[in-house]
Amino acid sequence: MMRLAGIVVTIFAFASILSCQSDEEIKRQRYITEGILIYKNNCANCHQTKGEGLAALYPPIAGSDYLADKKSVICLIRYGQQGPIVVNGKKYNRLMPAQPQFSDLEVAELVTYIYNEWGGQKKLIGVKEVTPILAQCKK
Repeated sequence: MMRLAGIVVTIFAFASILSCQSDEEIKRQRYITEGILIYKNNCANCHQTKGEGLAALYPPIAGSDYLADKKSVICLIRYGQQGPIVVNGKKYNRLMPAQPQFSDLEVAELVTYIYNEWGGQKKLIGVKEVTPILAQCKK
C-alpha cells in the first residue's frame, strides 16, 4: 500500500511539473529527445557521443566556433561537406555525407539538440525556421 502511495505521489509531482511548463518548452524538449536519437544514429560515430570529434579526423561540435553560423550548420546537415573545413582554428578534410533522407522536421530536431547541448542556447529551432533555410541552401 505504501508503495502504491509513493507511485501516486510521484505521478502527481511529475504532472504538476509538466503543467508548469509552457507549450513551447514541452515542444523544445520533444525536439531535443528526437534530436538525441537522430544524433546517436547518424552523427555520433564521427563526432562522438559528447560532440568532441575524433582526433584530427572529424571536427568537434561541442565548443565549435562553426556553430556561430546556424544557416551553414543547417545546410551542412542536409547537403554534407566536401573539402577542407576549419573548426576552432584547426583544418579538417574528411567528407561529411549528405543526409537527404532527413525531413525538415528531423533537421530541426537535430539542430535544436545540437544548439541546446553544445551551442549555449536554450530554445527551440523549429521546422518553420529550418525549412526556408534549407530551401536557400546550395544544392
